[in-house]
This record gives sequence, C-alpha cells and structure tokens, in this order.
Amino acid sequence: MATVQRLPPGALCLHIDAREFDFETTAQLEDLSQVIGQARAMDAIRFGIGIRHLGYNLFVLGPPGTGRHTIVHQVLEQRAKQEPDAPDWCYVSNFEQAHKPRVLRLPAGMGVTLRDDMQQLMDDLRSAIPAAFESDEYRARREEIEEELKERHEKAFEELRQRAEKSSVALIRTPTGMSFAPTRKGEVMSSDDFHKLPKQEQQRTEAAVSSLQEGLEVIIHQLPQWKRESLRRARELDRDVTKAAVTHLMDELRKKYAAHSQVLAYLEAVEQSVIDNADDFRHQEEGQEMTFLGIPVSRAAGSAATLRRYKVNVLVDRGGAQGAPVVYENNPSLQNLVGRIEHLAQMGALLTDFTLIKPGALHRANGGYLILDAHKLLLQPYAWEALKRALKSHQLRVESLEQLLSIISTVSLEPEPIALDVKVVLIGERMLYYLLYQYDPEFIELFKVAADFHDDMDRSPENHRLYARLIATLAHKEGLLALDRAAVARVIEYSVRLADAADKLSIRTRDIADILRESDHWARDSGRDIVTGPDVQQAIDAKIYRSDRLRERLQEEIRRGTLLIETQGAVTGQVNGLSVVDLGEFAFGHPSRISARVRLGKGEVIDIQREIDLGGPIHSKGVLTLGGFLGGRYAIDRPLALSASLVFEQTYGQVEGDSASSAELYALLSALAEVPIKQSLAVTGSVDQYGRIQAIGGVNEKIEGFFDVCRQRELTGEQGVMIPAANVKHLMLRRDVIEACAAGKFHVYPVTTIDEGIELLTGMPAGERDANGLFPDATVNQRVEVRLMVMAEQARSYSAAFESGGGGQA
Repeated sequence: MATVQRLPPGALCLHIDAREFDFETTAQLEDLSQVIGQARAMDAIRFGIGIRHLGYNLFVLGPPGTGRHTIVHQVLEQRAKQEPDAPDWCYVSNFEQAHKPRVLRLPAGMGVTLRDDMQQLMDDLRSAIPAAFESDEYRARREEIEEELKERHEKAFEELRQRAEKSSVALIRTPTGMSFAPTRKGEVMSSDDFHKLPKQEQQRTEAAVSSLQEGLEVIIHQLPQWKRESLRRARELDRDVTKAAVTHLMDELRKKYAAHSQVLAYLEAVEQSVIDNADDFRHQEEGQEMTFLGIPVSRAAGSAATLRRYKVNVLVDRGGAQGAPVVYENNPSLQNLVGRIEHLAQMGALLTDFTLIKPGALHRANGGYLILDAHKLLLQPYAWEALKRALKSHQLRVESLEQLLSIISTVSLEPEPIALDVKVVLIGERMLYYLLYQYDPEFIELFKVAADFHDDMDRSPENHRLYARLIATLAHKEGLLALDRAAVARVIEYSVRLADAADKLSIRTRDIADILRESDHWARDSGRDIVTGPDVQQAIDAKIYRSDRLRERLQEEIRRGTLLIETQGAVTGQVNGLSVVDLGEFAFGHPSRISARVRLGKGEVIDIQREIDLGGPIHSKGVLTLGGFLGGRYAIDRPLALSASLVFEQTYGQVEGDSASSAELYALLSALAEVPIKQSLAVTGSVDQYGRIQAIGGVNEKIEGFFDVCRQRELTGEQGVMIPAANVKHLMLRRDVIEACAAGKFHVYPVTTIDEGIELLTGMPAGERDANGLFPDATVNQRVEVRLMVMAEQARSYSAAFESGGGGQA
C-alpha cells in the first residue's frame, strides 16, 4: 500500500525573509521609472504608437487593476512630447452658404489670436463705418446725388412746362397727379370758355395737350429709372465709403496672416460681406424691426445677431500646449466623441449657427491620442459606430443624435468635415476584445495592435527588489508613510497570495496600492511614523473582516449543525468536497457534503444537480468523466450495469466547475466497494478518465475553509485536506493553518492519482492488476470490480428471465 506523505510546513507557504533587502525603509529607495512585468504589453504599445499606417490603433486588454490606464497614459504622454504641436481648429461662417460653415486649420494658439483679432475688427468697424457715413464728405456727395436727381426731375418738368406754355397750355399739379389745361393771356381757361373757342383752335389745343401728355408719360416712366440710377450711385458711394473704412483695417490683418492662405481667403470673404452689409454696422433707429433667420427681431438685436457671422468659433485651442494631445474621455457618448450642435430658443423656435458647434473628444485629440474605455464606449448608443466611421473615413463630422434619429426638425447645419489624424487606444477586458474580434468584422481593420497585460510576474530575488521599489513608488506618489523591510516583505507575501501561485507576484497595482493605503492608516492610528509588518497584517486582516460576514454565517451554521458536515468517523458513499464562494474582492472556501448511491441500472451516473438545472456545463463534464473511468477500469469486456446518483447535499444554488469530480469519484467507489471514507479528510481536485488528479483553482481558500470548520470543533490531529500534487506550487496558506500543520494537528496531502487518494481516505489498499489482470483480494479496486460483475450478472439474469417469460414479444 503506497502512502502519501503529508506536506511539511515549509511547503505550505512562501516566507519572504526581510533580511534579503539592503534598505531600512522604502524612503531610501528611488522611484521606479520602468514598468515591471509587462514587457510584452509595453512592446506592443510602443509598436502601436510608432507605426503610422492606417488601422494600427490599439486595444489594451487585460484584467482591471493592473495599471493599464496609468501605464498607457504615461507612455503616450512621453511620446506626445516628442511629436509636433497639434493645430488649432476653428469654424467660421460660410457667407455664400450659411448652413455649411467652413473649417480653418491653424498653428497652435493662432485660433484664439484670430478670434480676438476678429472681435477687435468688429469693434473697430462699429465705430469706423458709422463715422465714415457721418463725415462731411460723405454727406456732401450723398446730397450731390440727391440734388442731381432733384434737378433732373425739375429740368424735365420745366422743359415740359415751357413746351406747354408755347402751346398756350398750362402744366397743373393736382392731388391726383399732373394734368394740362388751355390758357389765354396766361390764365387757365374754364371749360365753358374753351368750348366757346373756334373749332379749329380747340382742335389745335387738344393736339398740343395730347402731345404734351405723351411727353409727361415719358418723363413719368423715366422717373423710376432715374431713381434707381440715383440709388445705384448712392450704393456705390456707400460701398466706396465702407471699403475705405474697412480696407486699411483689413490690410493690417492680411499682413499679419500673410503666411496662411486659408485665413487670407476668409478675410477676403469677410471684407466683401462687411461691404455688402454695411447697414449692420450703422446706428439704427430703436423700434425698427428686421428678421434674423426668418424670425422678427428688433433692429438692434438683429444687428447684433447678424454680426455673429463674423465671429470665430475656436473649436480646439492648443495654445500653450506642447507636443501632441493625449485625451481620455470618461464618458464616450456620441456627442462627447464627435461633438454637438447646440440650439437657441427664439420666439418659440430652435435656431443655431456655426458659433454653437461644440467639440468632442476626437476634436481635442486630433493630431494626437485618444484613450477610451471599451466597455463604456459600447454602452453608449451609436458611439461605437460613429467612432468607426470617423476612423475609416479619416474625417470628423459633427453629428447630433437628434438629427440621426430625425427626432427634431430644426434649422440644421452641415459643418465642413475636419481631417482626422488620431491614434485611438481602447482599454478593456480580454473577453470584450475576443467578442469584438469574432463578431465585428470592422474591428480588426481598425484595431490591429493588441497589448495584452499580465496580472502576475515571475518571483525571483531580482524581482523582489524591483517590487520593493514599486511599493516605494506607490507610497511616495500617494503621500504615504515609508515602509520598513518587514512591511515590504509582508506586502510581497500578500502579492504572492493574490497571484495564487508561490512562484508568482501579482502586478495588480490597484490591490497593492489599496493595502498600502490601509497599512498607512493603521500605522498612523497607532502613532507610528513608519509602516511595519504588523501594520500590513492588520490591514489584511481588517480587509478580510470587512468582507467575511457570509463566511462567518456559513461557519456558524455548520457549527450549529444546520449544515451537516462531519469531521470525524467514517461513512460509506460520503465525502467532504470543497467549494469556493467568490464575492468579488473576497473569496472563501467551505466544505460541501457529497454523497453517492448505487443500484442496478443501465450504466448511468446521474448528476442530480444537472438534472434540476443547478449544475453548470463544466461540472456536468466532470461527472460524465466518471462513467468513462468506471467503464475503462472495471467493465472493458462487460456492460456497466449500474445506476449511480451523485449530489451536493444541502446546496441550493448553482454548482459549477470540475474541482469536485475526484471527490465524487471517491464517494462512488466507496459506495460500490462498500468501504467507508474518513470524514476527517476533505478532498479537492478534478480527475480525468485515467484516474489522474488534475490541478484546480482556489486551493488556498479551500484548505482554509475546511481548517476553520475543524478548528471550531477541535483539531484532532487526523484532519486534513487532499489536494492535487500539481497545486503544491500554488500554496500560500494563512499562518494559523501553517502553525497547526507544524504542530501535527492538521495535514495537507498531495495526491496524483485516484488510487493514492482512495487509500488515504479508506485506509485500504487500492490494488493493482497482477499478471493475470486481476486485482488483489481485500483491495478497493477488487471490491468495486466484483460488485460491478455481480451487477452485470444480475442484469443478464433479469434480461434472460424477461425474454423467456415472453416479455420481449410484441
């Protein structure tokens, strides 16, 4: 009978000797400037931000708490400082098509300068243009035009009057217009006197009046033309006066922005618009009305509103910034990404113009880097599709959700798109990356670089020293007390436990930073100016205590006998399995009673949890493996004529995982061999079809969970836990467990096969087949095989009796 040796105390936990460090406190250590444990991810990030081909955006994947955000931001900031300054972006009015604002790309800081210059220009024009129109020269020229029109009118009528006078006809002005009347000796004749004239004279007078009437009609038809000509000359005068007032101001700006063709073209358009709309700058009478975007407004308000067209909307101001921008958007909604167009309420209507265009994160990051949380991005409606459109088209269009969905009907804008040059970095978990890769064909076209962050690193003396510097760096950045060597050693031990492997160190810096902050609190609370090992231990214990209410309640129910768990004696077909409850930041183990019953049947191993939909697929896989083991070992040349049922007693929730499959097999073998199992031992480990014990997760929590149950009842020296030998390297047990093992009151047994485990559980040899292929007598395997042979014979007998009795006839 092979014996499994219990593990020595030294194999149950890694102890970091504080004497291996050559410093007294972390205050003596330099801050860590390098990223530890992430060589692969760092290479991927550097490659991703270095390559400038299309589609090489980055997806940083890995578990939360590994410093992904901090590391990515630091690397991008360092790179961005070496890159050219990103430009300013401005929207200005399109004077030809007001609903299609134009975009200006300017050197960093010039956008604000141009905006201020345009504001100053408007202020100057508000005074210069009215002053020009109030000058004596303008008034004289305007009066000259008006006088010329008046003289022209008077000359035409005077000539007509003289013609009439020669024909003894008078030109008379009446309330209804102009008319002609015959005269004699300078006096207008009455109708009666006219009719007393000779017929020939009457005809001559009527002919003269008709001719004069035609001349009057010609003059009347010419009057509007003369007036239009006068107005044209007045407008030309106004344009000349306005141009004279504007040109010298514009020339100053043109000289200032001579190197920027876009600005020069814009200034040219501004000058033409100001000349065409000089009335907007002249003093208007209060109370007059005009329209703005079709809405009636007062003249003063309308002038102010129309002058908005000359403003400069500085969308992105990079003045004072150096290098490329690095932007992190915490709320990546559609509008926060691509910008938005705001509206003003005016007389019950919603109005907008280019000054109400607001930037998004892509605008601010243009020319640099944009960091986004992938999960948050995908939660926002239409944001993911908008980001992909922008990256594929290399253009940034301001889109509003209301217009996309046609929710509102308002005066809308179509801003000129902005050329997009940005490197996007998405940060998310691995599963999210694989789901996008699988289900979104555009994803891999746009995010070709994956930077995969580890959550642990190899443990070595060199890495211990690097980890000590990491601890010192975190403490320094957080303004925490320095740690002594013992405290550093205890933090590293805590890191090993987080990594769930004695040869690894956790690099989930969030968890390490949390324990440092809490250790600092307890040290200050005790009046110390240095964090010691006991302070770290107190922080760990307090952290567990805050979260272990459920564990305490479960232990209490076991102690009170509500949950039936036996830790002494032996029972056939029953074994103590071990489970882990994960509560997020805290996980704990507890024993679960597993029982097995066997009877004659059709070779089925029934998992009761699966039958009632409380067993997960991996758990069901583990149970189905048991049938393969039984058939392969005991029933190669005969049918497996049993029906077995397995159940986790007193469990009322979902059971998942195959870590209890070895325990279920032990219970099944015990029931078949009718050999009792020691209840002082608990079991964890999965099993394959060949009976080999395989590694599982949560081994530390499981051992500690059974230890707590045994300790509250009394440690007898016979209790312990059987674990897969492959899990020995993962052991990082609590100190109270190690002390009990060192005192011989508790034991941990590494097991590699089912045979080793069944011998330990039953005290009976497992047995191996001899040269004749038979198991030795008084062994577990022999008893199981005999029981199965009896069942097979019984099944054959029942089948024969059934057929001979006519049960097989139709």
